[in-house]
Amino acid sequence: TLAAWMIRCGELIVPLINLLREQLLHYDIQQMDETTLQVLKEDGKKAQSKSYLWVQRGGPPGQQVTLFTYDASRGQWVADELLTDYQGYLQTDGYAGYDPVCTRNRLSHVGCFAHARRKFDEALKAQLNSNGIKAGKASKGLIYIQQLYRIEKQIQHLDTAARHQKRQQLAIPLLNEIRTWLDASLPQVPPISLTGKALSYLDNQWNKLVRYCEDGRLDIDNNTTERAIRPFVIGRNNWLFSDTVKGAKASANLYSLIETVKDHGLEPYRYLCHIFKELPNAQSLESIEILLPWNVDKENINR
Repeated sequence: TLAAWMIRCGELIVPLINLLREQLLHYDIQQMDETTLQVLKEDGKKAQSKSYLWVQRGGPPGQQVTLFTYDASRGQWVADELLTDYQGYLQTDGYAGYDPVCTRNRLSHVGCFAHARRKFDEALKAQLNSNGIKAGKASKGLIYIQQLYRIEKQIQHLDTAARHQKRQQLAIPLLNEIRTWLDASLPQVPPISLTGKALSYLDNQWNKLVRYCEDGRLDIDNNTTERAIRPFVIGRNNWLFSDTVKGAKASANLYSLIETVKDHGLEPYRYLCHIFKELPNAQSLESIEILLPWNVDKENINR
């Protein structure tokens, strides 16, 4: 059946997935996110319950990796296991499950300004819908964050050292201004309002949010990883669920390889045809490494 064939394909590429994971963990910058998945036949869980795909993205320039990992839980112990032996920066959204992992493993936790921006945007839209007035602290917070993003657009073409320097010159003074405004605004807004929640998020996440200025290699947000999740989400809206845990794990492996090869300018179908032909004959570590997305002949694969 098609399902059995998909599982077989997912199992066949495990050696490549293992090498991709090693690559991911050896670099000191990583992003993480999660999305839901329904698995019908899962021990100890109802068919209607939620399981998860955890997504990690990292690796050195030219050898970047995107990995999907299935797990029945969203618990912090999953992140703990996925980050075993990892040291460096970890960029996530505001999900609290990452906090103890970063503390235990002494990771530098980086926040996501896109999530902060989203909360101010939601608050502003609610104000517009209620009275049509585009004013107040929701608008001010959104304008501030948009200014930070304009700086990022200006410096995106620079190398990492220059980007770090420009952030010190341009972003840090603006962040200091935002902090002063935030301290003054917090007591003035009811915390249960949407604007109050946006301000509280900005306050609670502050140390993580400003950390992107420490290193020119860091992003201001986690959007790259969110974009990598999107094809899976679109697919899930069509096929709705996985039948078995084996199928969920196979899907995770295949999505990992497809999203990684897309980052390297390879045509996914042709790349998969290539590795499904060559991988069964690979008898050594070197013969498997040749099949990694950054090692294959791109022109030949895409032809």
